[in-house]
Amino acid sequence: MNSIVPEPAEAMFTIREIKGLQAMLDQFRLIRLLNPGMTAERYKELLLQMLPNGYRMVGAFRNDFCCGISGFWVNTKLYSGKYLEADNFVVEEAYRSKGVGKLLSDWMLQEAKDLNCDTVMLDAYVTNSAAHKFYFREGFYIKSYHFFKSL
Repeated sequence: MNSIVPEPAEAMFTIREIKGLQAMLDQFRLIRLLNPGMTAERYKELLLQMLPNGYRMVGAFRNDFCCGISGFWVNTKLYSGKYLEADNFVVEEAYRSKGVGKLLSDWMLQEAKDLNCDTVMLDAYVTNSAAHKFYFREGFYIKSYHFFKSL
C-alpha cells in the first residue's frame, strides 16, 4: 500500500516581496477580508500616504496566485527599540491552516533579523480570535494595549 505524503508548505508556496503601488493595489481583495468597509479608492489613498514612510508588502504565492499578504514597516520606539511591525496580515480563507501564515510570519521574522530589529510587533483586531491563537502559537505575547480614538 502506497501512502501519499503531503508536500510541505515551503514546496507549495513562494514568499516574495510585492513591490510597487500597482502590485499592492492588485491585492485589494485580500485587504477587504480584514477591512470589509474599505473602498479601492481609500486603499489607494492610504497606500500613497504610507509608501513614503517605508511601507512594504510581502505575499505568499501559489503559482501566480497571491493567497496571503502582510504589509510591514520598520521604525523605532523607546519601549521596543527598532521594530518591524506587521500590518494587515491576512490569508485567503481557502488557504488557511495550510502553513501560509507560518511562512509569511517566518519571512518577516527573518527580515527583521536581517534589518537588525530588536522586536517584531503587530495589532490584531480584538474580535479575531483565530489570529490571536496563531500569534500566541508563534511566540508573540501581549505587551501593551493599543488604544484607539477616531477623530
